[in-house]
Amino acid sequence: MVGADGEQLGVMDTVAAQRMASEQDLDLVEVAPLARPPVCKLMDYSKYKYEQAIKAKEARRKQSLVVLKEMKMRPKIDPHDYATKKGHVERFLKQGHKVKVTIMFRGREMAHTELGRRLLERLATDITDLAQVDSPARQDGRNMIAVFSPRKSAAGPKATPPADRAAGRGPGTDRNGPAPARSATPTPADQAGGRVAPVPTS
Repeated sequence: MVGADGEQLGVMDTVAAQRMASEQDLDLVEVAPLARPPVCKLMDYSKYKYEQAIKAKEARRKQSLVVLKEMKMRPKIDPHDYATKKGHVERFLKQGHKVKVTIMFRGREMAHTELGRRLLERLATDITDLAQVDSPARQDGRNMIAVFSPRKSAAGPKATPPADRAAGRGPGTDRNGPAPARSATPTPADQAGGRVAPVPTS
């Protein structure tokens, strides 16, 4: 028997344990049913379940979710279609997703699977700055599949903060900015106050 604060209360019969739980307005929870004798603990079970749910939610929030996107192509794809689909693959990689590229063969195209392998090798070369090959080209029935994952260096540059953009400053510029240059010509306010701005000598 384990108390609410974790203290060991020793071995006791079920009736006595239930009576103690009732006196402390707690629940008697069996935490190790396979032990001999079984181990029970006094706790507020509702509070315990709530805390476990909060911990699980926090763990899910901190977990990095990796999504596997898929792009399908034909071995004799048109150059324009290839460029379009390559652009989609690059966009997925920049978003941090893995991409599975599937080359689909039909009919007599199965006799020329090397076309699909060449296409996947061409794609790997075209996106080498953004991606690394997780799974090289392999035949899967009438399809040929390769999987690409984003490189760590593929993330784009950080955006300039809105306040800096509004002020026309770059991300590395001091927020206060350089002091404005003072005009060498005295203003009416200076003359009225008896002050004359110094004239720089050549």
